[in-house]
Amino acid sequence: MTEQPIGIFDSGSGGLTIWNEIHEILPNENMIYLADSKNSPYGEKTKEEIVALSFKNTEYLIDNGCKLVVVACNTASTNAVAELRAHFKIPFIRIQPAIKPAALQTKTKTIGILATRGTLTSELFYENTKQFAQGVEVVEQVGEGIVTLIEAGKLNSPEMNSLLEGYLLPMLEKGIDHLVLGCTHYPLLIPQISKLIGNEIIILDSGEAVARQTKNILIQENLINPNSVSGYQKFYSNSNPKFFQKILDSFDKGYISQQIDF
Repeated sequence: MTEQPIGIFDSGSGGLTIWNEIHEILPNENMIYLADSKNSPYGEKTKEEIVALSFKNTEYLIDNGCKLVVVACNTASTNAVAELRAHFKIPFIRIQPAIKPAALQTKTKTIGILATRGTLTSELFYENTKQFAQGVEVVEQVGEGIVTLIEAGKLNSPEMNSLLEGYLLPMLEKGIDHLVLGCTHYPLLIPQISKLIGNEIIILDSGEAVARQTKNILIQENLINPNSVSGYQKFYSNSNPKFFQKILDSFDKGYISQQIDF
């Protein structure tokens, strides 16, 4: 199984930020990326809908021979990974908002988290906050509309800037010194976010931690690809292929995506 691909899925292009981190530390691994853009955003769906979509995506990746699946979507990670692990036999890597490092590092004892409604209302998010953020004020903000604008190709639009101002400026007024990005789409907005909140606020996302965990699990399960050549990278999207390719091109690695129906 070692030469079989790693599978990655997200509700669109945001999970490419996770793929890029994994590819950086595991360049010899074959990978298949699945963007369920036509059902984006997941964050406004019910838990039952999120679980059903996660099963559909996982089944597609397993049918294509994947040895491990990275759930590169915070909403799916916090709502569906337990069900996926109970049903399928392969390892799953989930994403968790970086609450723990933010809570450990904060000087003002106030941190902000920008995430989808599905993530912020999940039981896993509640348990993580309870466990890791004792004595710290966590300012939560639902990033409603952000993923929809990103998937529509409106990263630098006036509408996006207006949303970000409305969501982030109240956090600054409450004295946050760390901002946790609780959706894999949101790191695509770091340039705009940095302009709004300044350089003194530390922005945290989960990409590097997920990549390290993926490598650790592959080693533990004896699934590391032994080949010394660069692995193949396949990218599939079921909607908005031009924008998906534009985001993929931003990583400057020359890969081409395909539009498929799933």
